[in-house]
Amino acid sequence: MNNEFVIRMEGITKEFGSLKANNNVNLNIRKGEVHAILGENGAGKSTLMNILSGIYTPDHGSIKVNEEEVAFHSPQDSIGAGIGMIYQHFKLISAMKAWQNIIAGPSGSLMLDKKSCKRKINEICEETGLSLNLDAYVSDMGVGQKQTLEMLKVLYRGAEILILDEPTTVLTPQETDRLFSIIRKMRDSGKTAIIITHKLYEVMEISDRVTIMRKGEVITTLNTKETTQKEIAEIMVGKSMIMEFPRLKIPRGDVVMKVKDLRLEDLVSMRKLNGVSFELHHGEILGVAGVSGSGQKQLCQALTGLQKIDSGSVSVDGDEIAGLTAYDIFNKGVAQLNFVPEDRLGMGLIASMSLVDNVMLRDYQNGDSIFIDSKRAYKRTEELVEALDVMHPGIDKPISVLSGGNLQKILIGREIMSEPNILIASYPVRGLDLGVTHKVVELLNEQKQRGAGVLLIAEDLDLMLEVCDRIMVMYCGKISGIVDPETITKNDLGVLMTSIDEECPNG
Repeated sequence: MNNEFVIRMEGITKEFGSLKANNNVNLNIRKGEVHAILGENGAGKSTLMNILSGIYTPDHGSIKVNEEEVAFHSPQDSIGAGIGMIYQHFKLISAMKAWQNIIAGPSGSLMLDKKSCKRKINEICEETGLSLNLDAYVSDMGVGQKQTLEMLKVLYRGAEILILDEPTTVLTPQETDRLFSIIRKMRDSGKTAIIITHKLYEVMEISDRVTIMRKGEVITTLNTKETTQKEIAEIMVGKSMIMEFPRLKIPRGDVVMKVKDLRLEDLVSMRKLNGVSFELHHGEILGVAGVSGSGQKQLCQALTGLQKIDSGSVSVDGDEIAGLTAYDIFNKGVAQLNFVPEDRLGMGLIASMSLVDNVMLRDYQNGDSIFIDSKRAYKRTEELVEALDVMHPGIDKPISVLSGGNLQKILIGREIMSEPNILIASYPVRGLDLGVTHKVVELLNEQKQRGAGVLLIAEDLDLMLEVCDRIMVMYCGKISGIVDPETITKNDLGVLMTSIDEECPNG
């Protein structure tokens, strides 16, 4: 392994008010290696990488790139030093073609010569193994193609060091294998990759070394071949960890929700749900798998009254709810259906309100009076915080100060407090560390044990194969299969996620 360091971060400290996000962090990255950064939610990984990519400026410490000290005051400074960050949420212009996205921005102009630009991009593709239709519009691309485009953007601008933030979150197993193959080829050509991830099996598969962070500090850096998933997990959380997610085996009850021939079009008359039919039983967790944009979001909106369906039936314990508004479903408790949305702070919680107010939101909505019993509200919040081990600076503080994992605990905890018949959980473990993921799975299993039907929309196929009783796979707004997780492989799931017998209704 090359011992030449392309990045040296020494004594990096970054504070946000009283919170010390990074505390005297030292990190060395070698040329031509794949280096994983691992840690619990709030461990300081993203802050450290945001410093390296020029988004934040450290309060103390130094950065050296190729043994020359640098000071980054903007992302452009970092790009100029040969560092490119590929974010989990893509930063692309949908109405533009691939090649236009690549050359647009700080280091390019749309007035450049198209042929010479394409020639340079094709040379990068040939060198790295990346492949993309440069004349395709972003709006017509799948998730894997968009990620390829993001990688081409930073490589076009001269990046020799790539930072990838949770790069496989929305990829199928086949797309993940392809991405890893590309990363290995780039590593072998002398480029360096830094990967932020929560998936331990991916750390073992792709990385050469792994740095583990906890509470804003680097605990250790290990050679991946000389460690195990279990050792990494225990160093990360500071205690012994159970690696598996248990499937709670109990008899499945009667049908609690029946969906028949559900159809929904969006504002531009694109078919987003095309004849979706399935049953959810009391006492089961039914997983919903599919690449991003396969209709999962629209399914949640249709079942919860957030979007009006065009046709079809949705019944809960025999009572039809299709056509009811979200107000009737949630606030009046017509269906005893609760929803954990994908967007925590956009749909589930109100960032400027306190923990207490967010926990009591349902009471504000359901009550006949605008006044809430404050003693009961504080007691209820304190019980939830203690039961779910929520780390917080005070229950009167704005909820926006909490980490993603603690926000998710509050959101799920609030929804299960009313003991619903149906719990729809949309990506409840996205971006969460192993410890918080175990807590979320425990909460879902408790609802299943109580007899609720749980509809779990997720992208972590390994977790779904371990936790769910059945998995429903969606593709292009249709169901391509409902399978037994104990008899199907992850690769077979990936095939169902990307193919169907009939032509995709969305084109």
